[in-house]
Amino acid sequence: MATQQIPQPRPRPVVGNLPDLDAEKGIFGLMELADTYGPIYRLDVPGGRLVVVSSQELVDELCDESRFDKKVHTPLRHVRDFAGDGLFTAETDEPNWGAAHRILMAAMHPFVGAMVRSLVESGERGRRLPLQNRLMLRARHQYDEDRRLMYEVADQLITDRKRHPLPAGQRDILDTMITATDPQTGERLSDENVRYQLVTFLIAGHETTSGLLTFTIHELLRNPQIMERARAHFDEVLGDRAPGYDDLAKLGYLDQILKESLRLWPTAPAFAVRPYEDTIIGGRYPVRTDDTLLVVIPQLHRDPAVWGETATTFDPDRFSFERAEALPPNAWKPFGNGRRSCIGRGFALQKATLFLAMLLQRFDITAADPDYELSVVQTLTIKPDGLLVHTRRRETTIVPAVPAASRAESPRIAAAENGIPIRVLYGSNAGTSEAFAQRIANDARLRGYTASVDTLDSAARHLPTEGAVVVVVTSSYEGQPPDNARAFVPWVRDLPEGALDGVRYAVFGKGSTDWARTYQAIPKAVDEQLSRAGARRLVDRGEANARGDFFGDFEDWYDGFWAPVDAEFGQATGEPAPSPQLEVEFVGAVRDPIIRRNQLELGTVVANRELVDMSAPGARSKRHIEIALPDGAEYRAGDYLVVLPRNPAAVVDRALGRFGLGYDSTIVIRTGGGDSFLPADTPVTAGELLAGYVELTAPATRKQIEQLAGATVCPPDKKALDALAGEAYTADVLDTRVSVLDLLERHPACRLAFASFLQLLGPLTPRQYSISSSPRWSTDHVTLSIAIVSGPALSGQGLHEGVASTYLAQARPGTKVAVSVRPSNVDFHPPRSVSTPMVMVCAGTGIAPFRGFLQERALRAQDDGVAPAPALLFLGCDDPEADFLYRDEQAAWADAGIVEVYPAFSADPVDDVRYVQDRLWAERARVVELVRDGAVFYVCGDGRRMAPAVYDTCARIYRGATGATAEEAVSWLDAMQHDHARYVADVFA
Repeated sequence: MATQQIPQPRPRPVVGNLPDLDAEKGIFGLMELADTYGPIYRLDVPGGRLVVVSSQELVDELCDESRFDKKVHTPLRHVRDFAGDGLFTAETDEPNWGAAHRILMAAMHPFVGAMVRSLVESGERGRRLPLQNRLMLRARHQYDEDRRLMYEVADQLITDRKRHPLPAGQRDILDTMITATDPQTGERLSDENVRYQLVTFLIAGHETTSGLLTFTIHELLRNPQIMERARAHFDEVLGDRAPGYDDLAKLGYLDQILKESLRLWPTAPAFAVRPYEDTIIGGRYPVRTDDTLLVVIPQLHRDPAVWGETATTFDPDRFSFERAEALPPNAWKPFGNGRRSCIGRGFALQKATLFLAMLLQRFDITAADPDYELSVVQTLTIKPDGLLVHTRRRETTIVPAVPAASRAESPRIAAAENGIPIRVLYGSNAGTSEAFAQRIANDARLRGYTASVDTLDSAARHLPTEGAVVVVVTSSYEGQPPDNARAFVPWVRDLPEGALDGVRYAVFGKGSTDWARTYQAIPKAVDEQLSRAGARRLVDRGEANARGDFFGDFEDWYDGFWAPVDAEFGQATGEPAPSPQLEVEFVGAVRDPIIRRNQLELGTVVANRELVDMSAPGARSKRHIEIALPDGAEYRAGDYLVVLPRNPAAVVDRALGRFGLGYDSTIVIRTGGGDSFLPADTPVTAGELLAGYVELTAPATRKQIEQLAGATVCPPDKKALDALAGEAYTADVLDTRVSVLDLLERHPACRLAFASFLQLLGPLTPRQYSISSSPRWSTDHVTLSIAIVSGPALSGQGLHEGVASTYLAQARPGTKVAVSVRPSNVDFHPPRSVSTPMVMVCAGTGIAPFRGFLQERALRAQDDGVAPAPALLFLGCDDPEADFLYRDEQAAWADAGIVEVYPAFSADPVDDVRYVQDRLWAERARVVELVRDGAVFYVCGDGRRMAPAVYDTCARIYRGATGATAEEAVSWLDAMQHDHARYVADVFA
């Protein structure tokens, strides 16, 4: 790689580039040098080489924490004299930084003058020669006195708190620092380190937040139209009511103002990193491990490549949701980078938002000097100097905000708190495990335990010995862990024996027997490895099978969960009260239905067309749907699109009718303090609630049927329900997919309250579909190829319609749909090179990802001007004239040498070739040829029948080609799948 010397002003003997640093201009002097020498330049200064970087393109590279770590550069080393190993002056590998960061993530006074003087002196020391610093005796004496004063006050605060702790149940950040233990080591912070953290918080809290607010007021005075818009915004949100914490999310424009102020005037205007090893940045600039790479944030925030020609203009609309989402990575860095960024950034913005709202709500402000020109004072931070304002009280009466505690709560019967922690950890790609985890945690709180819920990865390096740990995990088809358990699984696997002595746990696993070879692989492994490492199992591992009584499996396991847990901790908590924990209040109609909150974003349907000749006998609808992605979303060929659907209108109407409600009957849900997936404490229409929040068509569980029986007054109906919860359950409920709603319609004597009905139901979960396009076709649009599920209900009660497929089938162009891109199996993507052969096997809409593969292969070959290696597509269909999906497109690719297509038609078999596995066997010679040439073999389709049949056929082909035994063939396929990633499956139930 050709390298290029980093631009540099001419260095002088002895002093290097020190004369190029303007002490008065400070950070702005570095910005002027960037205007002259470009987005990267080098300075030789006392202490070594300083490389100054200011473009988004280069900064994005420096923010890669696998290559660069924070560097405590010269000014911070002087601050370290009085801040010690506090959060921002410690090295990353110092134990106290890790301990303090972990403790404080979970969770000022007479020395302001001393602190400010110390910051000024720290900055000045970095711009002097070492000899100068030693000779300035008066400055050194003042510096030492200021440091002593800060230590004295901090130590007094710590001593006083230890002598006079807060009342029981109260806790603040000083208590956290004094008493909390490191979740990894179990050690507390030393008094010395607590002292350093107090000084750090004063610098971070006093200096930066005050500077942010002062710069913001300056910009509002310069832009009165923005100030008036801000006042109109909070007047609309608050009226004459004082702002409270709950209002923060509604004060979006004030948040935009503060973020734009931080863009132009980042109060901590620089951070430094160092490379772990000598490397090249920007593709041409060599940097060394002893270099200080300084990011000049104000210059970064004015990079015209990101912010345009108006980069110096104050425009809060830059941080509207849509525009902010479109920003490239690491373009806005006012809080530093990665794990060394400011841990109080959220609190700082919340505090500033509330202050700004209260200030503008109560006062009219004007500049004391209309001709004031901004002057900036610099220490390690920046703030306006000499800015004075006049304030005049507005003629308004502020009504105090109503505390959240004063709102009505529904009564609950809960045990007294016992202080025993129960930590519920989940791994899930679809959200069901999280719902189970939340259920356990909510019940634990009712029983008096202290419960928390988090991902498995959050515990990847530490499991507590206090209380119990409940692990709820799921396996993927390939036997790989869910996305949010990818760190935990290898961590627990590599633990030595005895590492988890004292930990108590239980595991509940989810999976599907459609994938028999890897069924429950991850839950089993986690359970075994926890036990091997010394943890003690409180409850035998449970299993839920998606092909069976999924929720009933959980209920069966959960029925036996609390007795051994209570016994372990000497508790007798009893079953939580069966009365509804939800309180439903019926109120008047509202303007619009509430928008569901599922961490998805809105895409737009662009096209929706039928792929099948629906006039053919027995034709089943399959549709091609094009969706414009939300701004900033990216995907790869083979990825999934997650879609949050709505329940079909017919089933919503049935539920409304059963409870005598209209679609627009408006209700408010009270959760009694527990967490819930339902929209709490806000009006929502009954129709919207049933359409967009709950699963209405899932088979009823035994537990649900028992609760229905308990609410039934008619003896014959009660007897019938009791029977369904017993031996008749599998045949008469599970196999026929009889839902709670079905049973309520069959048994009108069931007097179940609407609140109890809602509490019985699980959350409406997003569904995922394979994307059938390539980003080479469009980076911001995707296509889906979906089968529409519709037919007589197995329960015998009307028509069964697939929730997501019906929703998408009815989505017209222009419809907004809640979506997000989700990565697929790491190996389920086209080969990196078109010179690698491919074999693709699918049936029906399983063609979706392979359409994206072939689209990408065709466009890549066209762009590169090369002929691709052979690719075989084996496709199972019903009828050649009805549902040969994308037939013309495949023919065009075949003519261009992109793919060889081998279809099989179940309704029109030829030479005993009825299914796709039959065609695979018939063309086995061609398959063997490509596999020997290094082909990657992909499978997509039904995991219950098609995928296992294809697997068995591949084993037969291998045996026929090599003379291997059945066991050897399976071993070869297993190696192809897990060791070489050349047999890759993406299947669905």
